[in-house]
Amino acid sequence: MKTNYILVGLLTLSLTACKEQFLDLSPVSAVGTTSFFKTQSDVLTALNGAYGAMQFNGQYGQLYVVAEIPSDDTSPVLSGSVTDQDEFDKFYVRTTNPYTLARWSDGYRGIYRCNAVIERIASVTMDETLKKRIVGEAKFLRALMYFNLVRVFGDVPLVLTEITDPLQGYEFGRSPVADVYTQIIKDLSDAESVLSVSYTGADVGRATSGAAKSLLGKVYLTQKRYADAAAKLKEVIDKGTYSLLPNYADLFKPANKNSKESVFEVQYKKGNIGEGSGFANAYAPENSGNAVIAFGGGGNNHPTPDLDNSYEPGDPRRNVSMASSYINSSGVKIDYYYIKKYADPPVVNGDSEDNWYVLRYADVLLMYAEALNETGKTAEALPYLNQVRKRVGLADKAITAQADMRLAIEQERRVELAFEGHRWFDLVRTDRALPVLQAKATAIGIKTVLSANNLVFPIPQSQIDINPTKIKQNPGY
Repeated sequence: MKTNYILVGLLTLSLTACKEQFLDLSPVSAVGTTSFFKTQSDVLTALNGAYGAMQFNGQYGQLYVVAEIPSDDTSPVLSGSVTDQDEFDKFYVRTTNPYTLARWSDGYRGIYRCNAVIERIASVTMDETLKKRIVGEAKFLRALMYFNLVRVFGDVPLVLTEITDPLQGYEFGRSPVADVYTQIIKDLSDAESVLSVSYTGADVGRATSGAAKSLLGKVYLTQKRYADAAAKLKEVIDKGTYSLLPNYADLFKPANKNSKESVFEVQYKKGNIGEGSGFANAYAPENSGNAVIAFGGGGNNHPTPDLDNSYEPGDPRRNVSMASSYINSSGVKIDYYYIKKYADPPVVNGDSEDNWYVLRYADVLLMYAEALNETGKTAEALPYLNQVRKRVGLADKAITAQADMRLAIEQERRVELAFEGHRWFDLVRTDRALPVLQAKATAIGIKTVLSANNLVFPIPQSQIDINPTKIKQNPGY
């Protein structure tokens, strides 16, 4: 097993926000960043803290709330009057919803860590090649964090320097989406030229040049720059670094973390050290005791019958990814949809070894097929779609029309990447969110007629209250 130990617990700096500060960017630190960044070891520790930020609930810990629940793939658990996740399912999201606040705050907490590394490293005496690589890693992470923010909120403050005084935060208003993407592209272009192709030992799991190229291809695809996306993704494919694992189920076994199909993962390590992942317990059925997973489940992120019905007969990805029932401790079958992809036995509740895929090679192949198809090269796109299908033993598709290929890629991404945080963003990127979800509005209980306003979520009201002259709310909220 290749395992990376980029652990947030290694971070000496306490990057905790002031009570009412803007963007949660100015740290209250027992050590202080000014005195901390002195040695190569200090810099690596701080960089590990930037990686550790990816575990925050508002980043990948609870990505499903904004990336899957709004789609037709999953629905939330409802317990009494708790409707914070239901708001995303049925599109009545309050400006005070705690999940949007976490998404904003944790995003900028991570960006702060990246900015601190990029800015402070210049004064540290250390190996220059390693210094360039560390800056590249920090820029990759910053680009990824901004990509996730801009897709959720639209215009967001673009903060590229370390903020050391809370008052500095009041200078930043929301930057246009186009400007945010320009910076994301710049960061990824800088990163791909200095990052390593691969790593060994404890460095496995760090951002690679392939990860930067793959994310850049996804960014171009999101911007509808299809020719640029195709060119960048082809670089990843032609390099030959990645390949599909022969068995789809092996992707989700901890022994295969950071495998040859992995492009970039959020790293977790169980052992009751505060670095385990909580997906297995969060997604297991409510009130199931130890029947599905030790320490029980939270019942979050239910797969929908609509997703269940979308799998072709004989597609093994269905049973790897989800189940529609379980046998309880009394031997009784309980009908209950739940996710199976994350199922490593936890040491304690919420302490499993399951990593989170941000990018993997099947995603790259399907994105490349999409980019080719959108540039009118449907015949060239088809083998990449079929390569993903062949891995799971499904028959090749024979498609000649561009519109048919669009739907085939959409479907393949849905079942191949289910519960990995893609479906909602895929539908938005391809302009399919409104027609797909509106057609199912009655079945999934959407409470409003959807419009373009629903394609992003509200800016947290607390941020508007703190800085009302610079931060304005998204339309419709």
